[in-house]
Amino acid sequence: MTIRLYDTSARQTRDFTPLTPGCVSIYLCGATVQAAPHIGHIRSGLNFDIMRRWFTYRGYDVTFIRNITDIDDKILVKAAESGEPWWSIGYRNERAFNDAYEAIGCLPPTYEPRATGHVPEMIEMMSTLIEGGHAYAVDGNVYFDVRSFPEYLQLSNQELDNLPNVGADKRDGRDFAMWKAAKPGEPSWPTPWGRGRPGWHLECSAMAHKYLGRRFDIHGGGIDLIFPHHENEIAQAKAYGDGFADYWVHNAWVTMSGEKMSKSLGNSVLVSEMVKRWRPIVLRYYLGTPHYRSMIEYSEEALREAESAFARIEGFVQRVVEKAGPVEPAAEVPLAFAETMDDDLGVPQALAIIHTTVRQGNSALTADDKESAVARLAEVRAMLGLLGLDPLDERWSSGGERGEDLHGVVDSLVRLVLEQRQAARTRKDYGTADAIRDQLHQSGLVIEDTPSGPRWELGPR
Repeated sequence: MTIRLYDTSARQTRDFTPLTPGCVSIYLCGATVQAAPHIGHIRSGLNFDIMRRWFTYRGYDVTFIRNITDIDDKILVKAAESGEPWWSIGYRNERAFNDAYEAIGCLPPTYEPRATGHVPEMIEMMSTLIEGGHAYAVDGNVYFDVRSFPEYLQLSNQELDNLPNVGADKRDGRDFAMWKAAKPGEPSWPTPWGRGRPGWHLECSAMAHKYLGRRFDIHGGGIDLIFPHHENEIAQAKAYGDGFADYWVHNAWVTMSGEKMSKSLGNSVLVSEMVKRWRPIVLRYYLGTPHYRSMIEYSEEALREAESAFARIEGFVQRVVEKAGPVEPAAEVPLAFAETMDDDLGVPQALAIIHTTVRQGNSALTADDKESAVARLAEVRAMLGLLGLDPLDERWSSGGERGEDLHGVVDSLVRLVLEQRQAARTRKDYGTADAIRDQLHQSGLVIEDTPSGPRWELGPR
């Protein structure tokens, strides 16, 4: 068994070899909390949640760090525009991000450090870089000297001469800010070079060092972070003396009309609104089942297709449980599923195996082969669990996802209506029976007549 991952720095898929046998350390660039999250933000956390689950299944002890950038130019602009304190904006939106991760079933990180809690580590890193000739201070700003680091731009495969050369107070216009001098009304911290606040790139280098040490296994984030953010992280960390990340893994965007979903474009779809219109498990299916390196073009139609596809899985699960009672997940997933997940987290191919197994299980139900149906459900539950999509998992079945506290009430009401429908069929009043069924369908319910009587479930929109 060897897990393979596409490494952006190597521009190829590589066998994963951990620094410490049996352990894997992951740093994921998390939320910048100037506003509430849209589904494009949450996709990254979801993709790496699936990665983490797969490493755990394969026997690794996973340390997963996902940071919070709670001081940033955009947050300060929001504060100036609204008159609300910057820390209040940051905390409110931090809560919104955590609510969104929780809503779609992401496991909490091992640690979730805030940038503002690690200013001493940033100052120590800058001091070492200045002493080593890799950084310099000008009027309270601290800049990284990109020409002092020959490996600069290797991750993004660019040429330094092709970058914009701007900045009057810099030695070279392409040098980037590690620390920004204090401005009136902005938050600031004392340093040997004057009061100021962190630059975005410095925050992650310092936090990764603190929680994962001088060298760790995987650094992740969206493809939009490759340059300048991740390129600048590498320069700071390696010039400081860290080995930093062995593998760089990047997820693609969620787009609308071909453009990256972003707040600045005004085309974002907030998670808090999406979960009111779509079941969170369906939203997870929609965002988590394409390959992490593939773009997702957002549309209502695509979400409805995801809802219908998941309903087919969920319907099979429900039918087997009704026939055979509770079925525990299998101890191991099918070999074909494991092989495709080992190959750069091939979730689309893994999902195809799930749907094939569901079809086999439905055929077993039709043939009244209870033993085979139960075996297929055990496999399906094991596979779905590793994608965070098992509808029988306590996360989804305990009531938080669909308002299951009302399920019993709804079930009683629907069964009263179904009894009326059955009475109409008994007296051969098929027009009334069909009208009742159609009315239930318009209400979002699907009615299936089975040998043991009619059953209902929520249908696709």
